[in-house]
Amino acid sequence: MILGDPAAAAPQQGPRRLTIDEVFHRIAAKHPERLALLDAPNRKTFTDGAPRRLTYADADRIVAAIAGRLHGMGMASDSVVGIQLPNTVDNILTLLGVLRAGLIAAPLPLLWRRAELVAALGRLGAKALITTGRIGGFNYCHSAMRVASEVFSIRYVCGFGDKLPDGIVAFDDLFAAAPPDPVPPRERERQHDAASHIAFITFDVGAGGIVPVARNHLEAIAGGLGVALEGRLAQNAGIVSTMAPASFAGLSLTFIPWLLSAGTLSLHHPFDAEVLALQRHDDGGSTLIVPDAAALRLGEAGAFDGGLCSGTVIAAWRAPERLAASPVWSERDTALVDVSIFGEAGLVAARRGNDGRATPIPFGPVTAPRGSPGAVVVAELVRTAAGTVALRGPMVPRHAFPPGIERSGLAHFEIDRFGLVDTGYSCEIDPASKAMVVTGPPSGLVGVGGYRFPLRDLQEAVGQIDGAANIAALPDRLLGQRLVGDARERDAVQAALNAVGINPLIAAAFRDRGVRAEPVGA
Repeated sequence: MILGDPAAAAPQQGPRRLTIDEVFHRIAAKHPERLALLDAPNRKTFTDGAPRRLTYADADRIVAAIAGRLHGMGMASDSVVGIQLPNTVDNILTLLGVLRAGLIAAPLPLLWRRAELVAALGRLGAKALITTGRIGGFNYCHSAMRVASEVFSIRYVCGFGDKLPDGIVAFDDLFAAAPPDPVPPRERERQHDAASHIAFITFDVGAGGIVPVARNHLEAIAGGLGVALEGRLAQNAGIVSTMAPASFAGLSLTFIPWLLSAGTLSLHHPFDAEVLALQRHDDGGSTLIVPDAAALRLGEAGAFDGGLCSGTVIAAWRAPERLAASPVWSERDTALVDVSIFGEAGLVAARRGNDGRATPIPFGPVTAPRGSPGAVVVAELVRTAAGTVALRGPMVPRHAFPPGIERSGLAHFEIDRFGLVDTGYSCEIDPASKAMVVTGPPSGLVGVGGYRFPLRDLQEAVGQIDGAANIAALPDRLLGQRLVGDARERDAVQAALNAVGINPLIAAAFRDRGVRAEPVGA
């Protein structure tokens, strides 16, 4: 599916533009024996299955197998497939398999439960949902079956893992042998430029609720290209990433840079400093991708002096308003690249200079690598009349999704006639450098570790359970903000919120704070 005028996507003069799967398939053909994807060694502690270590040839075979199975289900081209998987090899292979089958991948946040999944997948008319048996103590396949019973369009629920419930299409057997008739990489050649077709749908949250954001192959690649160039990723780079590809940021920091470098991607989930150090040492990762707070805390603890990463650390700032006041980076042997993330609209990567301070980002074209004569423009920053940050350019979608949603009155991704997307983040102009300084998050939204909630929706959800209960957001150094709930019967409110399938971050706000809480599932 091409959004907008399909004629605008007709092949241009010059080399043919490749799709994401074609990039991967070419790497696999050129470097079949190179290590491609590695699971964390502690995989069994959080999900089913032994850790996987795949070469590009292995990965390409399994991608073809996944595509073949999806193709055999009879889904039409451009059908939407929801994907809710942990940060494992299975996740990356599934994304590629969905694309190879000519379908649209819709990666889903792990903490989304029934309420959010039904709202998101129902709006898109998703035809399938791919998940896993368990992550931590939560059974995702059981949850997916309940979601499918409420979303009429979902015809198949597929899963990785052990002891899957009846009715789940199992995928683990695809690692043993490919099906007899796998889908060739370019079987579903499109009428126009294939790279202009939608590849991914990710989800933002605005004041009106969940907002689907659709990107074609070229827009998705542009986001990852900016990160890869600013991070100076070499060919055959070793990358260790803690960020699952469940958002535009996850795709741009993990999935796309791995493809562009034709390197080895070692996946980490959930965060465990000892396991992360082991992966860095054993897998030879010269590039480490972590949330901003993790990068700064590891630096403060001297972890990089001990050899955790002597190359590059890429820090994901989901609350970019905190970047200007961040501590000075003093690790001389480790470069730090800050990535300011503006929801699902776009992101900006900037490498810190010798002084260790966050690099000022001027308004106007965003290039990568910054200051290089051959730099590539990946976006453009504009300050609106309301004093907020707006984005446009190669990584920013130009059309809302689904087509025609602008006339429905539903929440949607808004692009003005100049191609600008207002992110809602307030900003100022630094008088000395004339650069952008982000000063605050979008009004009415709460951001907790990358998850966004409309404050009004939080209060309404809690009020429906207990009219006397309250929930509020407080600043948090690690998460940006954290939720705190107050009720006479905390346990009862927490249980009721879990029962209706609400995000566990909301339910956990009502835990007994006098007792050390267990980590939120996954």
